[in-house]
Amino acid sequence: MSSPRSSHTDRSFFDASLAETDAELAAIIDGELHRQADQIELIASENLVSRAVLDAQGSVFTNKTVEGYPGRRYYGGSGWADALERLATDRACRLFACRHANVQPHSGSQANQTVYQALLAPGDRILSMGLAMGGHLSHGAPPNQSGRLFDVAHYGVGRQDGRIDMNEVMVLAQSHRPRLIIAGASAYPRIIDFAAFRRIADTVDAWLLVDMAHIAGLVAGGVHPSPIPHAHVTTTTTYKSLRGARGGMILTDDDDLHRRFASALFPGIQGSAMLHAMAGKAACLGEALTSEFADYAAALVVNAQTLAEEIQSRDFVVVSGGTDTSLLLVDLRSRGITGKSASDRLELAGLTCNKNAVPFDNENPTVTSGLRISSAVGTTRGFGQAAFADIGRWIAEVLDELVAGDAVDVCRATREKVSRLCAEFPIYTRS
Repeated sequence: MSSPRSSHTDRSFFDASLAETDAELAAIIDGELHRQADQIELIASENLVSRAVLDAQGSVFTNKTVEGYPGRRYYGGSGWADALERLATDRACRLFACRHANVQPHSGSQANQTVYQALLAPGDRILSMGLAMGGHLSHGAPPNQSGRLFDVAHYGVGRQDGRIDMNEVMVLAQSHRPRLIIAGASAYPRIIDFAAFRRIADTVDAWLLVDMAHIAGLVAGGVHPSPIPHAHVTTTTTYKSLRGARGGMILTDDDDLHRRFASALFPGIQGSAMLHAMAGKAACLGEALTSEFADYAAALVVNAQTLAEEIQSRDFVVVSGGTDTSLLLVDLRSRGITGKSASDRLELAGLTCNKNAVPFDNENPTVTSGLRISSAVGTTRGFGQAAFADIGRWIAEVLDELVAGDAVDVCRATREKVSRLCAEFPIYTRS
């Protein structure tokens, strides 16, 4: 008979590994590890985190619930949670040279929703980059909550150069008189003129939100202009080029706006903060404060430019003629193939990317006419310019054969080359 002091919990609950307790789930996770290790990941919204970030995000902070902010929690036992959030906040402020950071948003989209909650009323006008032109779903796209709640107008890019036309933005701003202007994109490869956006926002008495999710790592590494001095508020994710745990942040220099965002997030948008994700954020923010990360950020841009140059040299169109960031957009219309067919065939060759709309695309969003490609993961693995030149050539070879109608043999040969390159640059210790 068990002691009255004991429960029915077996010690294995605390000590047994996943492999010991749930072989089915463990096999799925191991399969994903093998996929990441043996394929070249080119998706712009992905990266590889450090072992330290994995350790932090899988820590005992998974067990703790908090609501509110440090020193003002709704639950007891929050001393270490307060220390964690203060550490993450301090690191974010130092990294991006801003006065205030809110590290609680579960995602970049929730960070954006928080800004809307704080600054707008339903029906207010927003001016943002159109989704089909490279913008983001949460910037007022019709299917998104932001597009349903607000009156949204969109700017785009020039048909000839694929770049934002600031004169068009000015005309649209003066015509629509938005309450909020959003700068930032999910598929725009060029530096955005944040100062010009702020001048336009001031002209029409609008707030300026910059969503820097895709360029946050470049800004942190000092290889891309920072939006912080120009924007009323900056939102970001903490993965992608920042190479950290999945989640979002809100950054501002304005004391009053910081307070408004805090209350808009909690209790306005979300409840408990995910402390295990916050621990992962704190770990990656600490990494991003190092000189090694600055070297990584610089390599991101050089490697993406190498990739763009190689693809263009094989007679494929790269939107805007190249890139200033870690991503590029390939327009496949001149070759008569779709983004879906191209991404499917490249995955067979071990090259994982995503189909993506290109400016003025007539294809269905589930098909598209383009590919979005990034240097983020490969650079994390240690690939240099020579490797990215090879990758660009392999992409072109597979797509050339797809145009011809059959890429099976090329896919098989490319898959072998990909496996050899991946073996030279292993990631985590494999099970």
